[in-house]
Amino acid sequence: MDSTALILIIVAVLILAGFAGWYLQKRRSEKLRGRFGPEYERTVAESGDRRKAERLLEKREKRVATYQIRPLTTGDRERFSEAWREVQAGFVDNPKVAVGRADQVVGDVLELRGYPVTDFWQRSEDLSVDHPVVVENYRAAHDIAERQKRGEASTEDLRKAMVYYRALFEELLGTREVINTEAKS
Repeated sequence: MDSTALILIIVAVLILAGFAGWYLQKRRSEKLRGRFGPEYERTVAESGDRRKAERLLEKREKRVATYQIRPLTTGDRERFSEAWREVQAGFVDNPKVAVGRADQVVGDVLELRGYPVTDFWQRSEDLSVDHPVVVENYRAAHDIAERQKRGEASTEDLRKAMVYYRALFEELLGTREVINTEAKS
């Protein structure tokens, strides 16, 4: 075999390897985009680099896979549904307290389902693995609750927080198919 043929074979192999690498990366990106939906785009924008964002999302998946996430029993669902009705009823008389209580009820559901009790940002990342559509609602509601603690949230903001918490709450309970309520604050 002469050197020209050998060079052509090496070039062809390198081209095929490059194409295979590109194809595998494309499939990986499509898989993650499909699984995480809006959370994929958010993570890419936040990290500034698609590959870095994808590594972060895969790391989340692996971490959450080690948790023992479980569905609620019928009794738990009923108990939490009653607690939620009380929170909503209390909103009329005291929206500030109701938003704090909504956060607490959602946190209780998360804990019983098996999500670790960690800081808020870790919890929201964990939630993004199984609930990528409503996790942004959780973040927006939490942001409003934090602003409320500083006296910076209006009654309309508190109403929005309740809507955002309810979307996550209902998905966690499995009581309806949730659509994103477009948490943009």
